[in-house]
Amino acid sequence: MRKSPAEVGESHTRLTRRALLLGGAQLAFVGALGLRMRHLQVDQADQFRLLAEENRINIRLIPPARGELFDRNGVVLARNEPSYRITMVREDAGDVDDVISRLATLVELDPDDLDRAMTEMRRSPPFLPITVADRVSWEEMSRVAVNAPALPGITPEVGLSRYYPLRGDLAHVIGYVGPISDYDLSKIENPDQLLRIPRFQIGKVGLEGKMENNLRGKAGTKRVEVNAVGRVMRELDRREGQPGDDVQLTIDQQLQSYTQARLGNESAAAVIMDCQSGDLLAIASSPTFDPNLFVEGISVPAYRALTENDHRPLAAKSVQGTYPPGSTFKMITALAALKEGLFSPDDTVWCPGHLEVSNRRFHCWKRGGHGHVGLTQALRESCDVYFYQLALEVGIDKISAMSTKLGLGIRHDLPMSGVAKGLNPTRDWKAQVRGESWVIGDTANASIGQGFVLASPMQLAVMTARLASGLELQPRLVKSVNGVEQAGAAPQTLDINPTHLDQVRRGMYAVSNHRRGTAYGSRIIADEYRLAGKTGTSQVRNITAAERARGVTRNEDLPWNRRDHALFVNFAPYDTPRVAVSVVVEHGGGGSKAAAPIARDITLQALYGGTPPLSAYPSKDRAKIEEQQEELDRLVPEREITRRNRA
Repeated sequence: MRKSPAEVGESHTRLTRRALLLGGAQLAFVGALGLRMRHLQVDQADQFRLLAEENRINIRLIPPARGELFDRNGVVLARNEPSYRITMVREDAGDVDDVISRLATLVELDPDDLDRAMTEMRRSPPFLPITVADRVSWEEMSRVAVNAPALPGITPEVGLSRYYPLRGDLAHVIGYVGPISDYDLSKIENPDQLLRIPRFQIGKVGLEGKMENNLRGKAGTKRVEVNAVGRVMRELDRREGQPGDDVQLTIDQQLQSYTQARLGNESAAAVIMDCQSGDLLAIASSPTFDPNLFVEGISVPAYRALTENDHRPLAAKSVQGTYPPGSTFKMITALAALKEGLFSPDDTVWCPGHLEVSNRRFHCWKRGGHGHVGLTQALRESCDVYFYQLALEVGIDKISAMSTKLGLGIRHDLPMSGVAKGLNPTRDWKAQVRGESWVIGDTANASIGQGFVLASPMQLAVMTARLASGLELQPRLVKSVNGVEQAGAAPQTLDINPTHLDQVRRGMYAVSNHRRGTAYGSRIIADEYRLAGKTGTSQVRNITAAERARGVTRNEDLPWNRRDHALFVNFAPYDTPRVAVSVVVEHGGGGSKAAAPIARDITLQALYGGTPPLSAYPSKDRAKIEEQQEELDRLVPEREITRRNRA
């Protein structure tokens, strides 16, 4: 049916109105969109340009070079050396197994390291490089570089890693570094972002751990351009970080290496201290270990071998080990009694071989006794009864106070792990710690360095240096940091009567230089280097009355771990003391037999600055000493000695 003209016009009018409305809406939308685009592209252009730039540019940390360690003469003790490694980027490699197989024909791949690398690769983004072989040789690096076209995704890289050229000679002093762990991070409040770099090396124990903040340095930064998925496209610029501080120790490397070798396979420790400055010239613990094993992570079998060794090679016995000091403590008892004016050096005590105290018999080491003895003879022949009698008169509190004055019972401030405090027992200590009253027998035991008294070889060296010098010396291990001397305050004069010190020193001189002295067999013949010392033997087991009646079992007939500890302390030269020495041989038996010869030898090594002439030894010992010196030369391996560049 045809529409009338009126109807057609009305329909046209409606269509036109709708078109206008639709067109207006479209125009408004386009206009709003245009305005929005103008706002984004013009008004906010700078802001979005900055955001885009930040998304394109990443800031990454550059690990700093760790500070190096040197001995007092500039010999390198711990250095950074190039560490060659092979990395793989999974997305570039394609068939990972095939590439690894080709790589294995060029480089020896450790199965454990490879398993760890494959695990890291599976859980890491495909564009991140993963180390598949670490500490490879230069020859292996070269082979990989030459065959690079056949090894997609493989890159040879070079970094820095810690190396200890003296191996075990200073392991207990310096310690070692190792890859940082989650446990390490958990102990640090607000850790430096540098510590979050995978396998970043930090100091674990020893000086490396205690001076970590000095040695670590500050990170540098580099700006790299990355694509949309985070892959590095190119490096834009870099700012190098600040290397760690170089640290110079007071240790004499030559003396340290000799001391370590002289201790041999004994479970032992020795400390050598300068009698004027307090500088520690050598700190040795035996047996030792190679700290390089820990740098990249020690194997389970190698670690088990160290921990299951009954001689405890991982323990720094020189500062961590505490032992009853035995007769090396007798100088302290004597000085306490002299200070109180209870005895003079000429007063004598009758020694029948024992002393009855509260219905208990305290024995002298010499079963038949020493007869009438004064101070010099009591020290020279180590009469126990003499010191029992002094102690009963003076009391434990005065003895403990004198012990503290001479450096025992104090945790000396040294950058080493587990520095022990030792123990100077008192009445209050026993009541608080053990809940028991002090008895007179405790005082008798303490007077000869037994009972509750404990001291480390380090403390015994400090005690001896103070006796020798009359100064309140503090042990010092760090000589300088970045060339800046780290000297402390000048030592004060000890608050001990100098006459009393002289009287005790004369007794120590007689120990080594009188024919009846307990260390006469380990004397020094050279007049200018005569030493003064004191032997010590500390029991580690109780001797019953029945055993005494039938005869005390010889140390040689006992299992190793039930034998007495052997100790010796000395200073030399007697007239002008330069060095103080302490030696402890665990379960070594008698101090005169096991510890004194070692102490004499390292004392001569320190005084002569190298191998001493045979003329310094008693003539009857020279053939044996010559043979020993030759053997030590063979035992001490060739050292990779380098020195600080002084240019």
